[in-house]
Amino acid sequence: MESLIVEIRAAEGGEDAKLLVHEQLAVYAKFSARKGYQVEIVNQRPGVTTIRIQGDAVHSAFAQETGGHRYQRIPPTERKGRVHTSTVTVAVLPEPSEAQVPIREADLDWQYMIGSGAGGQARQKNQTAVRLTHLPSGLIIRSENERSQKQNKANALAVLRARLHELAQGEQDAAANQSRRGMVGSGQRGDKAITLAIQRDQVTHHRTGRRTTYKRYADGHLDDLCPEATR
Repeated sequence: MESLIVEIRAAEGGEDAKLLVHEQLAVYAKFSARKGYQVEIVNQRPGVTTIRIQGDAVHSAFAQETGGHRYQRIPPTERKGRVHTSTVTVAVLPEPSEAQVPIREADLDWQYMIGSGAGGQARQKNQTAVRLTHLPSGLIIRSENERSQKQNKANALAVLRARLHELAQGEQDAAANQSRRGMVGSGQRGDKAITLAIQRDQVTHHRTGRRTTYKRYADGHLDDLCPEATR
């Protein structure tokens, strides 16, 4: 079984981009349900959601999702019926094993805080959320979605390991994405992998050259746009 870490981040578009992070997550959840994949939310805060997806051939199924997703739509908060353009970025990171990417405890700086999300009074009283800094690389990971500090620490380490693996792969092959920023793009409106013109009910994948309706895409039919997703 393969495992991926997928990060969805709001880019341009302010509050609408933050709303679109949740909509992009819903697309991946529906697609994963159709494929029989397991989806776990690793961390979630306004404008950023990190998930783990496990299943057969998930790498190829999500390979073309990396980059900017440009949404053209009338936001729910728009009162004058104007179409806005907002962008979310998606990073798809293979989750390596501990043996593949060993991490020294001496290289880690842990900070603990009270979780800000749901979880009841017990969670609000205990320092379950974590902020992890990897000192050699400067990478910072936050995890606060779980009720236990132990699980949040495990999730933070998993995301860190995936990011370090990505950096190492980039150094080995300049043709591959050499950094996370290279993978997701700048997040600018003109830098996109997929354009979703919701009012026209049209989704265009700029790498594969394929199109589908927004209705089908929102229902999780990623395989309309990416042949690898059908495997």
